[in-house]
Amino acid sequence: MTKTALVTGAEGFIGSHMVKFLSGNGWKVNGLYLREGATAFPKLANAGFRQCDLRNGQRVTQILNEYQPTHIFHFGAQSLPTVSWANPVETFESNIMGSLHLFEAARYMKRPPVITSACSSAEYGHVPASAIPVTEEQPLHPLHPYGISKVCLDLLAHEYFLDYKIPAVNVRLFNTTGPGKTSDAPSDFVRQLARIKKGLQAPVIEVGNLTPRRAFLDVNDTVRGFYLAGMKGKRGEAYNLCATSTHVVGDLLRTAIRLSGVKAEIRPAAHLMRPSDEKIIFGSTRKIRKDTGWKPQYSIEQTLKSMLEYWDAAL
Repeated sequence: MTKTALVTGAEGFIGSHMVKFLSGNGWKVNGLYLREGATAFPKLANAGFRQCDLRNGQRVTQILNEYQPTHIFHFGAQSLPTVSWANPVETFESNIMGSLHLFEAARYMKRPPVITSACSSAEYGHVPASAIPVTEEQPLHPLHPYGISKVCLDLLAHEYFLDYKIPAVNVRLFNTTGPGKTSDAPSDFVRQLARIKKGLQAPVIEVGNLTPRRAFLDVNDTVRGFYLAGMKGKRGEAYNLCATSTHVVGDLLRTAIRLSGVKAEIRPAAHLMRPSDEKIIFGSTRKIRKDTGWKPQYSIEQTLKSMLEYWDAAL
């Protein structure tokens, strides 16, 4: 039987990389996106794209019945914590109701697809130093509407597995970055460096808090981990997906500056400071390694180089 994947959130950062990964590995892929004209999609072998607002249950059911996917890789969501504070209702409607429509449509299919859902490390909230790296057994204590919505998705998928035998796997994503990423520290650093190199801004990089430690996973390792979780992960289980080492954010900036060959002043900016920043975000990947054989292949330097090349071309 031909493997057919449905990728929700296909216009997003990870979702778009997932479509390319699956297409490159011989899958028939259908990417769902939210808004018409939001992005220009690449021409890929065996890949097509359809507009679908997951909050429209009738539309979701229609598409699943039409395509009969064997696997669904579910990224469609409002994914920014800051936006979730500003628009909590919209975040819950998108992340919870959209997911519920997806699972309900799958529930009535003759052969329910494997649904691999993008959950989040935000579900853990602030984790004590004694529990780092955090494991999947850590109690969930989300701190903002986005984190709460992902806990609901996590529980929803598990219940549909238990009650309706929907083959579901949850992946709790930690920090992921790479070419095309926006709204995180590494992408902000390299974008500014690329602008400086092209003379589009003064040789000054505005920064927020540089002291936290983060484990940034290359997006190529992320989509491969997500894929392996869907193919080999145990149904009904949740898996952390995280880089295997942390870096001080300031060190990442200095590495990016060195790789770019640009000289720039580092200037703290009040508007980039957050009210609270976890000192460290780091997850254990022992479980996903054991069950799927996944391990990261890209170093942080390789990731930063690819991001510098991306922004150099994009600008």
